[in-house]
Amino acid sequence: MLKFTLASWNVNSLKVRLPQVIEWLTSTKIDALVLQETKLVDEAFPLSAFNDAGYDVVFTGQKTYNGVALITSRETFEAPQRVDLNIPGYPDEQKRLVAADIRPKDSDEVLRFIGGYFPNGMTPGSRKYLYKLDWLRALTLYLKETLAANPKLVLGGDFNIAPEDRDVWDPVGWKNHILVSPPERAAFRTLINLGLTDSFRAFHEEAERFSWWDYRMKGFEKNHGLRIDHLLVSDALLPMMKAADIDTAPRANDQPSDHAPVTVTFEL
Repeated sequence: MLKFTLASWNVNSLKVRLPQVIEWLTSTKIDALVLQETKLVDEAFPLSAFNDAGYDVVFTGQKTYNGVALITSRETFEAPQRVDLNIPGYPDEQKRLVAADIRPKDSDEVLRFIGGYFPNGMTPGSRKYLYKLDWLRALTLYLKETLAANPKLVLGGDFNIAPEDRDVWDPVGWKNHILVSPPERAAFRTLINLGLTDSFRAFHEEAERFSWWDYRMKGFEKNHGLRIDHLLVSDALLPMMKAADIDTAPRANDQPSDHAPVTVTFEL
């Protein structure tokens, strides 16, 4: 029986938090991780640091903003194959998506692992908000096509969407704001309806479990957060899914990201 764990983490600058990422990967023995907000041009990506630690990486980035990466343990997986950088056919200068086939060693199983940094949207009705909804529509089409060819699929990332009121520390105060507006939540449900399951909710029904807390006004200490980081698992993988969680420990680091990593574990 092969057991492995996939994860997603918005690191809010890999340059600042590279030691934290490698320490977390190695101490928790995470087998594959998608990162968001690396905020690095490709030439500055610390590929050798991950290679030296025993990981393969595919990535795409840009200066100051966005940037994504997919990191896989060489002990667990063959090198990633059939890589997509950004949504195919969707013209976008922003570096927001990475996808690859990952195959566990000594296994015929192939998983499609996709990592996305979903647009924030800024304010409902704004130009950036319309871009967010358009990007979500393009992602939905891409996923529909991908699932048809790769039924064993995991979509992870910073979705910038809190799906339900129980994913928000103050649902009344946040009502109709960005990250919780009805069109954003409808777009999340559309993704689910493709044949995906919110892995965290498959194991945890409780409210006030969050993955992001504002740096300001002691958001983490007061647990004033949102659950906006997700790992969605396709129907074909559900029988193999054994656990899912949010690891809040890295949020208590010195100079932490404002996000905590989320994880899902499988047994093949």
